[in-house]
Amino acid sequence: MKDQGYIPGLGASNVDELKEKLKDELEKTRKELNKIDPLKELEEYERKQAIEAQEKKAHENKLRKGRDPTAPEKPYKTLSSFVDVEKISELPLKELEYIWRARFAKHDNALISLVPGEVFDKLYKNARENPTFVLPLPREGEGFDLHYIQWQFVGPNTVHCMFTTLMEFKVHKEFARPHTSIIFHTELKDDKDVVLMNGTVEKDAAVKLPESQLLLLNVQRFYGVLAETEASKRRLQLLKDFTSGSSNFTVEALLAEAQSLEN
Repeated sequence: MKDQGYIPGLGASNVDELKEKLKDELEKTRKELNKIDPLKELEEYERKQAIEAQEKKAHENKLRKGRDPTAPEKPYKTLSSFVDVEKISELPLKELEYIWRARFAKHDNALISLVPGEVFDKLYKNARENPTFVLPLPREGEGFDLHYIQWQFVGPNTVHCMFTTLMEFKVHKEFARPHTSIIFHTELKDDKDVVLMNGTVEKDAAVKLPESQLLLLNVQRFYGVLAETEASKRRLQLLKDFTSGSSNFTVEALLAEAQSLEN
């Protein structure tokens, strides 16, 4: 006759023994259930602000069409698409910067910078580990609009960082059109210890140049390229929490850190 406490098929004689046997598996399941979907958390935030969003100007509310999924991918641009790399590599850094900025001087919607090598190394490391994120932009009046940040490592010397409204990303997914596209060029990093950056804000986007500049500033703040302060550590941890799906990531914490004047 079988032991009355025996649990068939599970190899345990009683409930306590079964609990001990499945302890590790139960703990793993608990952690999985505790994970959150950051995008769903953000959807809830945006739902609560839907009434306010209806009061925005019509051109700010309209969704742009996504990219044509049947269209062939265009080749990405390298540094040589913009300047003669061999010639500028021979210039002193000050002259190089002058030529780089002059190259885009007539573009009203351009973002231009020279990034120190050490700063780019931090940015690159954290972007590799956290290739997507969300950042808020203050809305005219009250509230915030959320923007999806996406990194692409398209070539040995070329890194893209793209900003898309979260609303458009949710509708068009991978075919959403970024309103701001930024390119980092590393061709001169070894010789000049600098990475050239250029970006463009789309003319038909609701977002304007100053707003994209603010997003870019917060990319730097959350991706840990500023001073090693407590505020910087908190932002970097929030980025990591978003990537891992940790319940520590909240929209409230994101808004607080994005608005904070602490560096």
